[in-house]
This record gives sequence, C-alpha cells and structure tokens, in this order.
Amino acid sequence: MDPMDIVGKSKEDASLPKATMTKIIKEMLPPDVRVARDAQDLLIECCVEFINLVSSESNDVCNKEDKRTIAPEHVLKALQVLGFGEYIEEVYAAYEQHKYETMQDTQRSVKWNPGAQMTEEEAAAEQQRMFAEARARMNGGVSVPQPEHPETDQRSPQS
Repeated sequence: MDPMDIVGKSKEDASLPKATMTKIIKEMLPPDVRVARDAQDLLIECCVEFINLVSSESNDVCNKEDKRTIAPEHVLKALQVLGFGEYIEEVYAAYEQHKYETMQDTQRSVKWNPGAQMTEEEAAAEQQRMFAEARARMNGGVSVPQPEHPETDQRSPQS
C-alpha cells in the first residue's frame, strides 16, 4: 500500500504552495535569472518527492526505535541514512534557529497578552472586574452592586 493512501491523499494531491515555492526559487537566484514555469513546477515536484523520501525514512528510523512520534533526531538520522550527511550540520542549525525564533514569537505574544500568564482564579477575578466596569458604564456610571455568588442569592422577587 502506498503511504500516501494511508492518509487519504494520492501523490497528485500532495504539493507545496506554488506562490511560496516560486518566491523561494526567486530568492535563491540572481535577480536577472528567469525560471520557466515548467522548471518551477519540476522544482516543486522535486521538493515534494524529497519531503516524501525524508518523511518515509524518518518514519522507518522512528519505528526501529519503537517510537510513535517522529522527532528531529529521527529526521537527522534519516538524512544520514539517505546519504545527505553533509547537510546535517546546516539542517540542525536551521532547526535551532527555528526553535529560537518560535520561542521569541511566543515570548512576544505573552508580553502582548499578559492574560496568558494568569491563573484560572486571576482570570475569573479579572473577568468579574471587567463585567462590573461594563455594568457601570451601561448604568450611566452608577455602579450596581452584584452578589458575589449569584447562585446563592436568595432575594425575593420584586413587587
């Protein structure tokens, strides 16, 4: 059985975004070099095939180690097995750079959204404070006290 059939896609369905790949191809070449559309398509197909090859070998390495999740080490080992050992150092450096940039992005988003570090209790308290502010604005600046535990509020119905 073809591995691509397992995930429900044929080889024809597996591709890379043409716009992104075209941009990458153009960035790698001098500005005065043009690439025919057929050549771009061929390069994209080569990339897809390379990804399939490395993925399959990474899966084999992973299975030999009785693991269920392909880890970066499995990909690096697959590159070695497939004869791309000379690229491992550069691939690993790119991987480390990616991890660093991802960590930076995460830290930036936490700084932008400080609520991400709140405990559940702090978030609930902040939510209640914000509700109270909204109620006050809706009531023309008059703060209407709300019971702390509405489910236990036993006020009689207003007549």
